[in-house]
Amino acid sequence: MSERNPGHEPTAGGPQDAPDEDVIALATKIFDLARHGRTGDLAAYLDAGVPANLTNDRGDTLVMLAAYHGHAEAVTALLARGAEADRANDRGQTPLAGAVFKGEEAVIRALLAGGADPNAGTPSAVDTARMFAKADLLELFGAK
Repeated sequence: MSERNPGHEPTAGGPQDAPDEDVIALATKIFDLARHGRTGDLAAYLDAGVPANLTNDRGDTLVMLAAYHGHAEAVTALLARGAEADRANDRGQTPLAGAVFKGEEAVIRALLAGGADPNAGTPSAVDTARMFAKADLLELFGAK
């Protein structure tokens, strides 16, 4: 299973280069598990060998999807299984900045506990907290 672009059609090559429909269906299911916070099912797939840093065609990781949709328990489970807390998507956004944008305090704390850097990404979580005048988060991040 590819970590990049599991649902992205190739631009060149023959039928042998076409992605396997079963692999695409499985990847889609796993991304949906992250989006919906199905921690137990998600953890089982990772424990069975699905890459912790699996990304979709926009570079969003499982952590990004779980964080953006407010699932702190899923974020914690993914980080415990080797997912990168600061892995940015194709737009330079990190899970922590997404959680700040969405106001997901439990997710923010889970990401910080998992080693997320508030200064990573574009905009960073610090920049996002400044944009939305979230003084409590700036204090949490040690920023002014």
